[in-house]
Amino acid sequence: MVNRPATARPARIVLRDSSRLATPGWWRIAIASLGWTSVTIAIAFWVGEGGTDDLMTGFASATTSVGQLAGMVSADLLMLQVLMMARVPVLERTYGQDGLLHIHRRLGFSSFNLLLLHITLVTVGYAGTGQVGLIPQFVDFVSTYSGILLATASTVLLTLVVVSSIRLARKRQRYETWHLIHLYAYLGVGLSIPHELAVGGAFTENMFATIYWWGIYLAAAAAVLIWRVALPLYRLLHHGLVVEKVVQEGRGVVSVHMRGRGLDRLNAGAGQFFLWRFLSGRGWTRAHPYSLSAAPSQNRLRITVKDLGDDSRRLAQLRPGTRVLAEGPFGRLHAGVRTQQRVALFAAGIGITPMRALLEELEYDPGELTLIYRATDEREIVLAEEIDELAELKGARVHYLIGPRRRSRRGGSWLPQAAGTISDIEGLRRLVPDIAGHDVYLCGPDPWLDSVVHTLSRAGVPPEQIHLERFSW
Repeated sequence: MVNRPATARPARIVLRDSSRLATPGWWRIAIASLGWTSVTIAIAFWVGEGGTDDLMTGFASATTSVGQLAGMVSADLLMLQVLMMARVPVLERTYGQDGLLHIHRRLGFSSFNLLLLHITLVTVGYAGTGQVGLIPQFVDFVSTYSGILLATASTVLLTLVVVSSIRLARKRQRYETWHLIHLYAYLGVGLSIPHELAVGGAFTENMFATIYWWGIYLAAAAAVLIWRVALPLYRLLHHGLVVEKVVQEGRGVVSVHMRGRGLDRLNAGAGQFFLWRFLSGRGWTRAHPYSLSAAPSQNRLRITVKDLGDDSRRLAQLRPGTRVLAEGPFGRLHAGVRTQQRVALFAAGIGITPMRALLEELEYDPGELTLIYRATDEREIVLAEEIDELAELKGARVHYLIGPRRRSRRGGSWLPQAAGTISDIEGLRRLVPDIAGHDVYLCGPDPWLDSVVHTLSRAGVPPEQIHLERFSW
């Protein structure tokens, strides 16, 4: 372990109003309430169409009715899922991308399971009513019922998306492949709507139901078009963001410096990230999440990226003047979530990039900030010169933890092998003795993050003082 002591020099480099990034606590409650209200409304429409009465009129009728309810709730959750990932600012600021991705996955799997239940139960119910087999009934659906063929295509596409999202499947895919498959989700959603409007009485036979369903469809479509298409294009034209230069920072690591106009109006904070598209040819349609590695200014942004795949590798060949399409800012690794005066920053590998930006932008007095930076070997350390200069100027403590992770009974320690036999919690308290009185920001690989968070919890750090971002897809 290599330490950098704090100096006694006063520190104030960047003065920014962090309150612009803070979100009221009631936002989360209000958004969750709206979501549950939406599901409740869908169930209410089913009840209003006689769904509960159908439960008492025989097995076939009851099975069909429950299947219809499953389909309605599935459709509602699908629209909520689209809204959650449409980059709506109020949602991003409240939950952060990490939280939204977690909700998105839960809604997605729940919606898909209900969709399968809908198909199964409705087929069984209709087959029971018509006294036919399940396969003939399904063939009859596809061949004669309006919109069912499109709905079948929708189900195939959504199945492809869901299968590609299973953890084991994700590990075997390139990001570029996963991203392309997920674009089919929008087509799958669109193909499902004609069936719902053509044969779903609960969607169309009640004026309030018609208004509601068209309203939620249009809201989801508008959210995607506004925040995922129109806003990035507007920013491309308005801010004129282009690549200024590309700097080699280390083995397989480059910094992309960008310039533009009025970038302070993006309302970005150190620690946040954007979804970047560099309009340089092949691969520009795929957006990648890269954190700012320096505090943003009025006309400059910078990211630092490690070569982890085809698209990140191409960044080293970017030419000055290449136009940049940016969505964001996203994430909750910013000053607005801070609750304590003292701060600890934990980074592993390329996770140092948002921590380096926070080291620059956060306001603190000498000795109030500690940065812990872990790397497998000296060659993986990047931006060290900048970090040391900022630490000396602002009075921060920096600890470099070098070497492979130590194995432990839990499977993996967050400390390196060089830490010897000291426990994880003892190592934490040696590096940051009063850790429970700190806000803690973390970024790094998931296994390492899990180990650090477990140790922080054991050391008495409240959950509301732990801020992290996961970039696993």
